[in-house]
Amino acid sequence: MKALVVDDSQSMRNIVKAGLKKMELFSEIIEAENGVDALEKLQEHPAVDLVLLDWYMPEMEGYDCLVKIRENSSLNDTKVMMVTTENQQENVIKAIMAGANEYLMKPFTPEMLEEKVKMVLGK
Repeated sequence: MKALVVDDSQSMRNIVKAGLKKMELFSEIIEAENGVDALEKLQEHPAVDLVLLDWYMPEMEGYDCLVKIRENSSLNDTKVMMVTTENQQENVIKAIMAGANEYLMKPFTPEMLEEKVKMVLGK
């Protein structure tokens, strides 16, 4: 399986990647630093199973990236989990309505990440 970790913070990408590697579910973990970069990576690496997407990023925010992902029919099977500090109820609902499969609040523990990832992937 492949995962794409999208966050403008290198340290946060490293934390998420470390958590994903510990699960031993993914053969490849790709990184992107914003929504524009994420959409390019999804073109370069088809068959990404899970996108872990931050909300607040330069160039293109996570919500806008989520909308673009869901507009692309070739990415229908790709699961998207928002991983963000954004905790306003209306924005959580907005992301779910736009097609996010799950929502993980920062800060989180490795156990919380694993639980959400396994739930999204049906593992």
